[in-house]
Amino acid sequence: MNKILLAGATGYLGSFILNQLLEKGFETRVVVRNENKLPKPVIANNKLEIVKAEITNPASIAKCCKDIDVVISTVGITRQKDGLTYMDVDYQANLNLLEEAKRNCVKKFIYVSILNGDKLTHLKICQAKERFVAALKNAGLDYCIVRPTGYFSDMNELYQMAKKGRVMLFGNGENKMNPIHGSDLAEVCINAIDAGDAAISAGGPQVFTYKQIAETAFLATGKKVKITYIPNWVRKTILFLLRTFTNSRFYGPVEFFMTVLSMDLVAPKYGTFTLKAYFEELNNESLHH
Repeated sequence: MNKILLAGATGYLGSFILNQLLEKGFETRVVVRNENKLPKPVIANNKLEIVKAEITNPASIAKCCKDIDVVISTVGITRQKDGLTYMDVDYQANLNLLEEAKRNCVKKFIYVSILNGDKLTHLKICQAKERFVAALKNAGLDYCIVRPTGYFSDMNELYQMAKKGRVMLFGNGENKMNPIHGSDLAEVCINAIDAGDAAISAGGPQVFTYKQIAETAFLATGKKVKITYIPNWVRKTILFLLRTFTNSRFYGPVEFFMTVLSMDLVAPKYGTFTLKAYFEELNNESLHH
């Protein structure tokens, strides 16, 4: 059985991948900055080896790929506040890991990017990810690029708005997307270990318009549906102002969110988890806190 190195194990997707790797009996090594972010039962698993290191610092990850067959990386900035840019993390940190993988003769490298990322390189986050994808394709080892539509966790913003009583959507809300649950996407990533695909696009089992996603969020919160549609010129103006007056750490995630909400992101359907159940779970959690 292949021995796996997982980078990004404490993130939304990474934590699901880690659980499933251990459940399936893979010997797994994780590179983490802070092992306390790993759940206690996971830390106790005898198939798990923890390497404490900063992937942004090449010296600290020396030999992390020794005796490893397959690397899976979900490393990227979501909301880190360390003063690091997308190029530092999504590109350079993954490149550091790739160089280690090459030095240690790793057979395969699985990387999670974004659906249509190659067409969205005008966005800071996609520019960095796709620069790494290009490096990976030229690295000379087997690879697979997993391209999800968007995670259920990305839909939290819409749920939070619904909870407050009003959701803002750009355009007419008719653009479509099939977001995917972390657990379902983790399965796609793990299946890629033995599959021969160089690229896999993956979405969840249901395709929604953004209007329907908002309505599903309202249904879960029990609030009356109130949606405000913001014309596209307003979105473009906001983006222009953000790009002009704030730094990329601040506007990067906003820029991505606002751009994605104005386009279709539909990929082949995987998994069984529904958005309705996910929103209901969020609602139950918030009621108990």
